[in-house]
Amino acid sequence: MRSVVFMGSPDFAIPALQALIDSPDYDVKLVVSQTDKPQGRKQILTAPPVKQLALQYNIPVYQPKTLRTPEALETIGSIEPDFIVVAAYGKILPQAILDVPKFGCVNLHGSLLPKYRGAAPIQWSVLNGDAETGVTSMLMNAGLDTGDILLTAKTPIGENETAGELFDRLAAMSPALLLETLELLANGELTPIPQNEAEATVVGMLDKEMATLDFNVPAREVHNKIRGLNPWPVAKTTFENKTLKLFAGLLTDRRVPGVPGTLLADRGRLFVSCAGNEGYEITELQLEGAKRMPAADFLRGHPVNAGTVLGAKEVE
Repeated sequence: MRSVVFMGSPDFAIPALQALIDSPDYDVKLVVSQTDKPQGRKQILTAPPVKQLALQYNIPVYQPKTLRTPEALETIGSIEPDFIVVAAYGKILPQAILDVPKFGCVNLHGSLLPKYRGAAPIQWSVLNGDAETGVTSMLMNAGLDTGDILLTAKTPIGENETAGELFDRLAAMSPALLLETLELLANGELTPIPQNEAEATVVGMLDKEMATLDFNVPAREVHNKIRGLNPWPVAKTTFENKTLKLFAGLLTDRRVPGVPGTLLADRGRLFVSCAGNEGYEITELQLEGAKRMPAADFLRGHPVNAGTVLGAKEVE
């Protein structure tokens, strides 16, 4: 049985950690996670999902603010792990930690490296309208997702798939990739492949400033933004001076006359005009002060007048 230190924080890392816990070949000696953080409107101090899972199995949890201390090195090094496995931990490991495990530090990353190094790779693959993505297992070095590639698992991205849905699918793909990677690496049957720096791209975290929609672009760009920002921070515009969040929609051949943002309601369906009068169908939305609902339900309570434009500021 090979010893493992697991480093991770959010939901994405849960399936990989569970697979290691369930496997008779690995013994998770320690889980390293980010510190508990306030969440929700009441700002309740909440443990990361990875910590919560570890505690269910009585696995010791270590939550240092930084790994660049003698204490962190002693805590992790004293275990003398065969592997350190990292999945969405959220911090760069210093060389001293990278040198600890016998077979190296293996990272699971939610993209086909060297594309989308850094934060939010899954969301950016949707925002950019990519047709394919996957998970990469990588032998870590001191850079930001720059280590040698071990294995990849690829998958197509559905035309209407949201970032949240893709996030869950890639997380579910991670365990098989991880277990195969660890077995081959320990047996000396895996040759790490250096990343092609010429093809590398780096992406940053999402923020709320990205959420406002611009309908002066092709409908497909609107579609990708709505999918890519679901479940957070959620694409938004305004309707009758109230914030309107758009959670889902569909590409359509329907033409919608009027300036970009013009709404058209037709038999319980809601369309908006994009660049070149391309129509885009809004299927799920939430008006400020109301619940999230299908477009048909929204239209029953909010009849759309001719010439209504999303994002337009009305004089009260």
